[in-house]
Amino acid sequence: MLRPRIIPVLLMLDGGLVKTRQFGDSKYVGDPINAVRIFNEKEVDELTLYDIGASVHGNEPDFDHLKAIAAESRMPLCYGGGVQSAAHAVRLIKAGFEKVSVSSAAVDRPELIREIADAVGKQSVVVTIDVKKAGLLRQSTIYTKGGHQATRIKLADMLENMECYGAGEIVINSIDRDGMMQGYDIDLAKTVRSAISTPLTMLGGAGSTDHMDELIESIGVCGAAAGSMFVFTGKFRAVLISYSRP
Repeated sequence: MLRPRIIPVLLMLDGGLVKTRQFGDSKYVGDPINAVRIFNEKEVDELTLYDIGASVHGNEPDFDHLKAIAAESRMPLCYGGGVQSAAHAVRLIKAGFEKVSVSSAAVDRPELIREIADAVGKQSVVVTIDVKKAGLLRQSTIYTKGGHQATRIKLADMLENMECYGAGEIVINSIDRDGMMQGYDIDLAKTVRSAISTPLTMLGGAGSTDHMDELIESIGVCGAAAGSMFVFTGKFRAVLISYSRP
């Protein structure tokens, strides 16, 4: 039986960890391996790592570094960033990751999702969609390349395509809410939940367990992912890795 999942999300850049606000204003927050060790002790449901520089710069995953991170983990891991082929996904699974996330590459070549699902199993394929409200009508617009490039693909069409191609999970990452800690975009969550049957995770905006409660109460069983909430404390955003669940 599926149950709500509480998922810390760590952003990697140049080998270290950072945290952003609305995909900018990055702040260094520590070392990935040390963070994994701390989350091990806190017995988190699962942990997601995104290399936010890989897609922007066209780099493939840093497999050696990722293998070292996975070797320290006692929890399910998901990785995204620079995954461009089924071969990349296979290497990540062999390195110790349970899930592989694809973002920009899924927009550029949707059939990649089917190729990865065939190679490692649908349950290991995650599609992360970065969404920002744009234009006079404030429509949900899909962005790629680390939030730098707007697309003309309708969110509803993207969701349908990803389900058809075999995504095992879809993550909706709100650029507007990223790092703001004022709550999830509940309207967006409801829109996506009504459009897909695939397991859904929402990311962007959580600042408290109350925000996670609100999300789960609004759309039912889902993943409630967060970054800032798990790495900062206090109004000055002092770095302190913690873990709380609703």
